[in-house]
Amino acid sequence: MGVPTVLDHVVLAGPELGAIVDGFERATGVRAAAGGRHPTGTANALVALTHRGARTRQYLELIGPDAEAGFSADEVPRFGIDRLAAEGVDSQVVSFAIAPASLEAAVVDARAAGFAYGDPEPLSRATPDGRELAWRLALPEDERRPPFLIDWGATPHPALEAALPTIELVALRRLARDPAAEAARFAALGIEVGDGSGALQVVGSEADGFELEVAVGEGTIVIR
Repeated sequence: MGVPTVLDHVVLAGPELGAIVDGFERATGVRAAAGGRHPTGTANALVALTHRGARTRQYLELIGPDAEAGFSADEVPRFGIDRLAAEGVDSQVVSFAIAPASLEAAVVDARAAGFAYGDPEPLSRATPDGRELAWRLALPEDERRPPFLIDWGATPHPALEAALPTIELVALRRLARDPAAEAARFAALGIEVGDGSGALQVVGSEADGFELEVAVGEGTIVIR
């Protein structure tokens, strides 16, 4: 089991950001730091991910509606937040992002392999201290088929901010009804699949989903 080398961040979404932060703290003892607000009606909190105790350019994003701006969960389709609210789900690992060497080339390669991705588009968020962080994204046309692709450009990577709390990431696993097809899709995007330390595990399951395994105390817990 392991962590994909190209992983940028994992997304834990839900209908209420405060509840996600509280739930994560109860499960792990780590309280996510406020990240900021997006123009898409969402707000987030962040936890930096470590590997063998060392900081990496990888993080966990806890995301929900931007309540301060008046958004409710049923108004936010991004990451299926409206669906999670309708189903009564407090939080769920819903997606992950990879950081390819070239965003444009990764989109071309994905399309050539038959996987529909949109053109790269700019996005940003305002941080609590008034800064604006900017990046570019390329999203799959079907958001239920992650990953999405990200390029931070000249923006300092948020995972390296010294003030962020940390947690050790042990493994990220994709649960899939058709693991062979999922493995082929990931391989076309340059993601190593398998049981190696730098690979994404793809595991057969009755329903698509994710497992995020993190170290807590002397053991580990799995967040789905």
